[in-house]
Amino acid sequence: MGITDTASTAVTGGFAVRALALALAGLLAGCAGLPRLAGYRDALSPEEHLRLGTAYEAQGLRQEALKQYAAAVRGDKGCAECWLALGNFEFTDGRFREAGAAFRKALKADPKHPGAANNLAMALLAGHGSLTEAEALARQALPNAGELRPYVLDTLANVLLRQGHFAEAAAAIDEAEAETPAENGLVRSQLLETRKNIDLARQAAAGAGPAASRVE
Repeated sequence: MGITDTASTAVTGGFAVRALALALAGLLAGCAGLPRLAGYRDALSPEEHLRLGTAYEAQGLRQEALKQYAAAVRGDKGCAECWLALGNFEFTDGRFREAGAAFRKALKADPKHPGAANNLAMALLAGHGSLTEAEALARQALPNAGELRPYVLDTLANVLLRQGHFAEAAAAIDEAEAETPAENGLVRSQLLETRKNIDLARQAAAGAGPAASRVE
């Protein structure tokens, strides 16, 4: 399911997490993390901090990357990509509440940003937040997702799966597979995993009988 991030893939709570920030923007960046002295002016722009943070993260220098991301949002609180990068970082470390807060700020900066909507849905799902809101966010992301639609459809399928809407979840995966190029084995593998989870949950619910509950 897809937090979109072209730079990294993490598994949390059984989900493959891809941060849309990277997938959408093709870059994540950071910020200069030193405390500011009176009269000090940051020589780097938020975008430069963002790129620097991405470079640090790619090298496994996570604390340095975090400082860069923090500097990026400090330099421009209206930079959706900067908040998205920070949120992706928090999500990867399992801090879903903090990640969600960053994604909300990204969405506030750009209400139509599909990456922000998708990733906030992922944070809610992973952090056991509102599934109703998570579904709405995933559906909100779809119209503008472009080539990232399979990621968002995977997110939607996982939300529907958690709600117990197995047929709708399977339909979302069908649509995602139809829109995923045959050569994109990474995405197809994730979609297959989600489909298997749907089948297992459907079988378990059938065994439990009609009283099996759905979570909203």
